[in-house]
Amino acid sequence: MANRASKRSLAGRVTLWLLVLAVIAIAAAVWFNRAPIAGYAEVGTSYAARVGCSCRFVAGRSLEDCEKDKLAGMELVSLSDDVEAQSVTASFPLVTASTATYREGYGCVLEEWQG
Repeated sequence: MANRASKRSLAGRVTLWLLVLAVIAIAAAVWFNRAPIAGYAEVGTSYAARVGCSCRFVAGRSLEDCEKDKLAGMELVSLSDDVEAQSVTASFPLVTASTATYREGYGCVLEEWQG
């Protein structure tokens, strides 16, 4: 009986260490690729904000309906609108956000990047 318990204990420790190593490897991969991730997030939110603003304030559709226009792979980008300012903000959690505002005669214009 003691032999089985020690085998389970060893298996549990090995599993825990493998999990810790996997988390460290993922964190290192994210850290190493932080610049490309931030760049893609900035471009993605800018695109989504401009398209969402055009959909909302040029085409006159609801924001929920405009969410359907996002490209595949943009599931983490969320849209919010400010009806009074006629703007749409797209955000990628913990990384970046971009805002596009409707301007008469120009359509939807992105705010300047602060990068």
